[in-house]
Amino acid sequence: MTESGAPHVPVLLAAILENVAPVKGLWLDATMGAGGYTRGLLEAGADRVIGLDRDPLAHQMAREWADGRVVLVKNVFSKMDEVPEAANGVDGVVLDLGVSSMQLDREERGFSFMRDGPLDMRMGDAGPTAADLVNDLSEGALADVLHRYGEERAARRIARAIVRRRADTPFETTGELAEVVAANLPRPKPGQSHPATRSFQAIRIAVNDEFGELAEGLSAAERVLRPGGWLAVVTFHSVEDRAVKRFLADRSDRGGGGSRHAPEREARAPAFEAANKAIAPDAGEVASNPRARSARLRLARRTEAPAGRVERRTLGLPDPVRLVGG
Repeated sequence: MTESGAPHVPVLLAAILENVAPVKGLWLDATMGAGGYTRGLLEAGADRVIGLDRDPLAHQMAREWADGRVVLVKNVFSKMDEVPEAANGVDGVVLDLGVSSMQLDREERGFSFMRDGPLDMRMGDAGPTAADLVNDLSEGALADVLHRYGEERAARRIARAIVRRRADTPFETTGELAEVVAANLPRPKPGQSHPATRSFQAIRIAVNDEFGELAEGLSAAERVLRPGGWLAVVTFHSVEDRAVKRFLADRSDRGGGGSRHAPEREARAPAFEAANKAIAPDAGEVASNPRARSARLRLARRTEAPAGRVERRTLGLPDPVRLVGG
């Protein structure tokens, strides 16, 4: 359920279905969540859908609606090409990046500064929590997380305040962290986001290795898609949208060219035929689902060329912060 009490609404689903029609064959919903895209694909004509998600809650919820046409797999989407049911390839992959409404709306998951709860932020049920990072990382590593992943300009000031506060009392709740962050930033003007927005985003990205997952997941999607298969990626964050755009540009590139200013690139067969522009939600979708406001959809169709690999830096993603022994 969303904060308004309405069921979770899959963003830009109608745009996906319209652009990839006719929907058929085997699809992989790589971020299943509450199942909105999976059900939409089945209703549009998909024969089967692999519902992939690392979150146990997604699988618990799926028991209420999934039928024999849905294959449930608990794993991260960077390993989608290791799913046995996808061994012979799939006809489409859908990725809805970022935190889902069903995670944000549950205070016990610890994602939101608007709902006081345990400082967790894990999209799955394994690995260090946000509290572990906030209480254990060095001041320098904390500042790097806030700056690289949240583009927070006051990263060093906030990291210093966190370290000073935890020396007396370790952080346990989202409210405690939000209070410290807000106390070290200017009061927001009307219409501006909460002061803790960037810091919470950064810590969540670090906890779940979201940028690493994105880089690996895009290459995994290229490997698992059959010729003619569709890749549909919905982003809510400018860094992620830029990374997807660069991935598709790189993997749609035929090479060649060159000039006196740049060397000629080795000619190659493109792995994707990419649409030129991102698709934004229309006014009607934004009015009915405010979460869609910042969403962007990028689409591409797989060719018969061999799969390749794109490095994280090519995508413009920040270098990872060392979180062990930080």
